Amino acid sequence: MTRPLRVLFLMEDLCFGGTQRQTLELARRLDRARFVPAMLTLTGRTDMDDAVRGGGIALGHLGAGRSVPRLFFLKLGRALKKSRPDILVPCTALPNIWGRIWGRAAGVPVIVGTCRGGGGPRRQHERLLWRLTEQIICNSEALHETLRIFGVPASHLTCIPNGVDALHFAPAEIPPSARGPIILCVARLARDKDHLTLFRAFERVVRRMPRARLRIVGDGPERAVLKAWAANHAAGGNIDFFPGTADVRPHYDDARLFALASAREGQPNVLLEAMACGLPVCATAVGGIPALVGDGGLLSPAGDVEALAGNCARLLAEPSRCAAVGHAGRARVERNFSFNGMVAAHEALFARLWENYAKKTADRSHARN
Repeated sequence: MTRPLRVLFLMEDLCFGGTQRQTLELARRLDRARFVPAMLTLTGRTDMDDAVRGGGIALGHLGAGRSVPRLFFLKLGRALKKSRPDILVPCTALPNIWGRIWGRAAGVPVIVGTCRGGGGPRRQHERLLWRLTEQIICNSEALHETLRIFGVPASHLTCIPNGVDALHFAPAEIPPSARGPIILCVARLARDKDHLTLFRAFERVVRRMPRARLRIVGDGPERAVLKAWAANHAAGGNIDFFPGTADVRPHYDDARLFALASAREGQPNVLLEAMACGLPVCATAVGGIPALVGDGGLLSPAGDVEALAGNCARLLAEPSRCAAVGHAGRARVERNFSFNGMVAAHEALFARLWENYAKKTADRSHARN
């Protein structure tokens, strides 16, 4: 590379969320001698704008409010032509659909698709749209296999696990086993996260341990449904709702364990953060979660209320086991999920794809002459 490559991350929004935080940390850490990152959102200003600009990353918006404007795709082509990225990286479903289509129309040299959530392959129409990318990044081997079933060639896929800053997310002075019986869930309030299964499991936990509390941190379209459930069930009096926040560490520091009842997943960033903070995890065995959690938590089948309740109650009731599982999770994060490895893998992929593009361009030019 004779100059730094312009890498544009196309985001649906910059609301607090795992994909948003993971993408921001990647953009922040890219080697600026080789890559110049920028971000473009389909919405207007949202939660993490200041953090993006504070990281020295150029930021643009296609909308004016927190929702995606209905006709955003009419503006996207012009925006891509104006920004002229060397590498376009669309993140989440809408950007992966329209970013690929308009990216090709705008002549973007390299398009790197991403697929992170368990429902991503279907939502992003990967059976058709994988052909509009040079490569697709997924964050778990389980998602890699799902994409293969959707017809994406193995040579077109790169699996890069999420990373976490294990210095930023670190165990607090008071260990989880010595804290109050607080179960924490940090997740977008969306159907894929299946909070209702968690609520029903917590209802059973409260019958055994009336002092237990469930703390829900996040925002999303299911908020009204979940609030209504809490209002209509006795266990709802033990459920506390908090909005999403830029710094979730105080919540991790208060909890005894972390719970996630997702029906579909890739590799949830919040599990890495929780494990890095020394929290034992109770989660569903979907997507990349089993390979991520290992001995750092207890797993149950998706939708299995009784099994999830039993795992949560067991860790609340057994301080020594809670401590052992939390220590194992922290060690697993330090060993396998560093940000340095994640960033290096992205940089190597971007450089390789650009070299392939430059070689093909040179070969075509030579053939014409």
